[in-house]
Amino acid sequence: MSFGGFPSKSSGENMVADGLFSYNVMSTAANSMQMFSSPPLSLALPKMENLGGMGLLGESHEGGLIGRMREDELESRSGSDNFEGASGDDDNPTHNKASKRKKYHRHTAFQIQELEASFKDNPHPDEKARLELGKRLSLEGRQVKFWFQNRRTQMKTQLERHENSILKQENDKLRIENIAMKEAMRSPMCENCGSPAILGDVPIEQHHLMIENARLKDELSRLHHLGDKFLGRTNGSMPPPLMSNSSLDLSVGRNGFVGMNSMDAGTGIPLGLDFGNRMSNSFPIMPPNGPPMNMVNSSAPFDKSLFVELAMAGINELIKLAQLDSPLWFRSLEGNGESLNLEEYSKMFSPCIGVKPNHFVTEATRATCNVMINSMQLVEALMDPKQWTELFPWNIGSASILDIISPGMAGSKNGMLQLMQAEFQIPSPLVPVRQVKLIRFCKQHGEDMWAVVDISVDSLLHAITGNVPVHCRRLPSGCIVQDTPNGYSKVTWIEHTEYDERITHQLYRPLLRSGIAFGAQKWLSNLHRQCELFASIMSSGGDNSVVPPSGKKGIVKLAQRMTRAFCSGICSTVDEWEVVQDADNTKLMTRKSSGNSGAPPGVILSASTTEWMPVSPQHLLDFLQDEKTRSHWDVLSQDGPMRSMLRLPKGHNPDNYISILQTSAAASADANQSNVLILQETSGDSLGAVVVHAAVPAAEMDVVMSGGDPAGVPILPSGFAIFPDCFPESGNSGGGGSLLSIGFQILVSNLPAAQLTVESVNTVKSLIARTHQGIKGGLQCN
Repeated sequence: MSFGGFPSKSSGENMVADGLFSYNVMSTAANSMQMFSSPPLSLALPKMENLGGMGLLGESHEGGLIGRMREDELESRSGSDNFEGASGDDDNPTHNKASKRKKYHRHTAFQIQELEASFKDNPHPDEKARLELGKRLSLEGRQVKFWFQNRRTQMKTQLERHENSILKQENDKLRIENIAMKEAMRSPMCENCGSPAILGDVPIEQHHLMIENARLKDELSRLHHLGDKFLGRTNGSMPPPLMSNSSLDLSVGRNGFVGMNSMDAGTGIPLGLDFGNRMSNSFPIMPPNGPPMNMVNSSAPFDKSLFVELAMAGINELIKLAQLDSPLWFRSLEGNGESLNLEEYSKMFSPCIGVKPNHFVTEATRATCNVMINSMQLVEALMDPKQWTELFPWNIGSASILDIISPGMAGSKNGMLQLMQAEFQIPSPLVPVRQVKLIRFCKQHGEDMWAVVDISVDSLLHAITGNVPVHCRRLPSGCIVQDTPNGYSKVTWIEHTEYDERITHQLYRPLLRSGIAFGAQKWLSNLHRQCELFASIMSSGGDNSVVPPSGKKGIVKLAQRMTRAFCSGICSTVDEWEVVQDADNTKLMTRKSSGNSGAPPGVILSASTTEWMPVSPQHLLDFLQDEKTRSHWDVLSQDGPMRSMLRLPKGHNPDNYISILQTSAAASADANQSNVLILQETSGDSLGAVVVHAAVPAAEMDVVMSGGDPAGVPILPSGFAIFPDCFPESGNSGGGGSLLSIGFQILVSNLPAAQLTVESVNTVKSLIARTHQGIKGGLQCN
């Protein structure tokens, strides 16, 4: 044994020093085997030089503490190790050396396991416990005693080693801080402006300029920081901020929002969605101060960086909502529809756009499905207002971009952030349009996954511009899109909205609360139907139609424009309709057309109403699209049933198609009575349906079918919108009653300057009443 750097007097003798020195228990046999099952115990202290006779300290003071420790150690060795072939001839030194070179009997694995278990329960057993344990393990009491002593010493040594390491780290940290403080004392800085301290008096103007300069530097530093968070960059991908000690509050709450301060600087995209470092070294955010363009009455300066913070909070929440399941979500609708558990949501998330007003209600749904479109195409459509509106003609009345806060990176939509306004609608005069100003943020994850999130900013803009009160708030909503190997995309859609229910008619309140009208499943249903339509017109396999592909595209474009015009004529403000009458579930509106909006020039009158029907939505849809029962509600079918000239399916659902119909008069020999065709589009599923039709001159329809441009064809649509009533006594959306909206658009006068007459109003109201009664009669409803 080595003690203090000097060998002991005898190779067969171990010396145990006090706690200041190494304590090693080892064998002196030739094979140098360890006596104990645990590793050698050592404080790993450096060797002490010039100890002189201290190496013999245990020998010259056998009666002291070290001597007793040495004695205990020798006893432990004699109690723990049994020598093979030991004889009683202890007087023979040569024989003793040969005996000590024999193998030791070490503790068995079972003995060590039991000893370790006992040590965990009681590291300081009394004599009775040691004897009992030794008897059970076939060990002497002294062996058990010294095993516990060695085990305690080992534990203490490990603890001291760990504490020494911590103290060393703290010492290094203090040394570095001390050096930094010395450097700071050599060049003192002003606490107010961050500039070098100047001895003596400073003019007040210069002092104010220095403070303003410090504020601007701090603002630039904050924007760099926001850019890193916004684009998912690491700290090393951008130049360091000009000032490291920012005194500005990064919380959005200081400008009217609450809940944003929960996003700290180190928070990335949660739940494993790391968007990666895919950006360039410049953050393409527009100037932070100044109002968004096209914002009326906006004269106060506006910090656009708040939109960046809000976008980051929204994308984080959207991804969490997309990935988490029960108990946050529970199944509530048909198919893949789910509803949000609002109680669990309030525990997990803080409101990023403020607390919900007391009179608002919440609708929050989630749905997932595969659609026939790849992620890049869908993202392109969502970030372009025109394509977005064409993709969802039911849901969106109008949409436009107010400001581009970030244009994205290198021509990509990745990182694009834009301020938009949109009108969300369902075709009924009893449900007000939801006008929302929102920010839309697009972020890419990997090569084939994208996230697009919407968040309302009406509350923030209203505080600045003083616009009309907010009736609808769009909390983080949007979709996660991921490509699949078959060319499809897996889309997870989330809709989370708070709205003022008081402005909605009683008939539609259960429908809105169910999430069927504006919920995620409705958005995905419309997306799936539109993608199937686009795929069907691009495919020519198995199609024996005489209409060329260009003609099919023209027919689809004309039908889509007709459907959008029908929906906007019932509830939208996109064409600047003027309300003439709104009473008894009936709305009359008028507008002047110059012929440039796809409608004939003159004064156009729109009339719409909503009635409850005691039949299921599917039954009502079957009745309205049946050519044999069309005469009950269509005056053009009074002379006989319509004849189908062309039928273009829009997908696998037989209730989704575009058709061109010919009246019986036009099909007869006396075809001069009529020179018009009927263009009709039918779209339906379990969540609702529309049947829209319009009379089109036969000559113009021939041009479109031959591949001509449909943009110049004037359209005045009429039709029906069907929704389940969702009344509690009606059951689910597949049965019960229906909410039927009827809409007509008629040309009152060819002169745009003409005035609406009472006769025209009475005529269109009579037309609606006759149509409604005809449907009820055909369905034999009381």
